[in-house]
Amino acid sequence: MRVVSYNIQYGIGLDGRYDIARIADAVRGADVIALQEVSRNNPNNGGRDMVAELGEALPDYFFVYGANFEANMGSYLKAGRAVTTTFQFGNMILSKTPIQLSRNLLLPRSRSFEAMNFQRGALEALVETPLGYVRFYSIHLDHRGPLERARQIRFLRERVLGYPLEGGGISGLSEIGMPEPPTPEAFVLAGDFNMLHGAPEYIELAGTPDHEFGMPMTADLAVDAAVRLDAAGDDLVTWVDPLRPEDASRHKRIDYIFTSASLAASLKRYWVDRKAVGSDHMPVWLELG
Repeated sequence: MRVVSYNIQYGIGLDGRYDIARIADAVRGADVIALQEVSRNNPNNGGRDMVAELGEALPDYFFVYGANFEANMGSYLKAGRAVTTTFQFGNMILSKTPIQLSRNLLLPRSRSFEAMNFQRGALEALVETPLGYVRFYSIHLDHRGPLERARQIRFLRERVLGYPLEGGGISGLSEIGMPEPPTPEAFVLAGDFNMLHGAPEYIELAGTPDHEFGMPMTADLAVDAAVRLDAAGDDLVTWVDPLRPEDASRHKRIDYIFTSASLAASLKRYWVDRKAVGSDHMPVWLELG
């Protein structure tokens, strides 16, 4: 099973062009795809409906989309009927097999001044895989400050670890004669976390190495696939500053794939596609088996 995470920066590549085809080509072949910065009516890309375009470009995938906010973009009346036009910005999950259940988790945020900030989210999807049912999350955390990211991660951990108690998006379906959705322990957290390895908010999610025994492997912490599989070199760069692409100091790892400890033994291969140019981020791949 292959999973890929890609912040597609509303379709704008390192060359400043919008090209949905090259984004689709960069993720095609994965069993589960987690995308961030997917938009509708975004003034920065000419108002494209990226959800519809991605669905057309990847027609053999089932998908869910979670808009983290909607802002009016010129809604109007036409012949007595309201036409709603909103700027939407959020995350998307595509899967080769049907998505059984999903919900969009809106993460905590603080009102900002003098610098733009916006609602972030984690889109959750329950998918049946060769490894059994797994919960996949497409995540986009705050880019302005570690305290905000730490609050978001604490909230996210509560939802992810509390899933068996909360029941995801719906439960008690026997009341209407339907089977109860599974509540698997296994999860994959994929996305743009906007944090550096070893930062306080990273430790909040994945822990820190013990001086004797290394990284902890416990049910209450996520496993960083790159660390587990000893990634190095180019596979530790997921973002390049589009204004200074040749400056190595502006090459960072801020996109991650984490898994539950229960999936750690199934992690086989991790890599970053440094040839992809459809965004300022690079696709992050993980193979499990």
